Amino acid sequence: MTRLLGYVDPSDPHFVAAVLAITFNPLFWNVKTRKLSRAFGSPYLACYVLGGAILLLNVLRSHCFTQAMLSQPRMDSLDNPTAYQVGLVLLGIGSMLVLSSFFALGFTGTFLGDYFGILKEARVTTFPFNILDNPMYWGSTANYLGWAIMHASPTGLLLTMVVALIYVVAILYEEPFTAEIYRQKSSQFHKRS
Repeated sequence: MTRLLGYVDPSDPHFVAAVLAITFNPLFWNVKTRKLSRAFGSPYLACYVLGGAILLLNVLRSHCFTQAMLSQPRMDSLDNPTAYQVGLVLLGIGSMLVLSSFFALGFTGTFLGDYFGILKEARVTTFPFNILDNPMYWGSTANYLGWAIMHASPTGLLLTMVVALIYVVAILYEEPFTAEIYRQKSSQFHKRS
């Protein structure tokens, strides 16, 4: 880790922008307050607007991530064809996990419709959820890791760790919430039966 930090200039504006873009999450504002749902008058509209905002923020995050990598030194030990191919494989696996998660969840499932009261019939357990919990988060992390390795970027590796840490924190909040709402939905269904 110390060796990695020797390559990174934390005062570089591109690095600072990347960290800010990675750590900003507008969802947590809505979870307790439901202000987005009230502001838009519909949980679906609020979810679509939040989903659009998340997509735009992901574009910004990826841009800032790339600019931070390009503005800082490369790591010679990663600058070789084998590492590049490993990065490509990670990018492929990550993209497959993200896309298959999106297709399994749909737009509102992907963009946290459950926080707006928009639930599936049951919790999704098909591929890729049957092989990995939170495949979209880990797929996204694999994408950033692959991108960092392909660019031989210690800054990219450090930022990937920040991405993974943010996702772990998100999972700590989301998993209990998701488990509880689907448990409640199931118990309400059984009471009506």
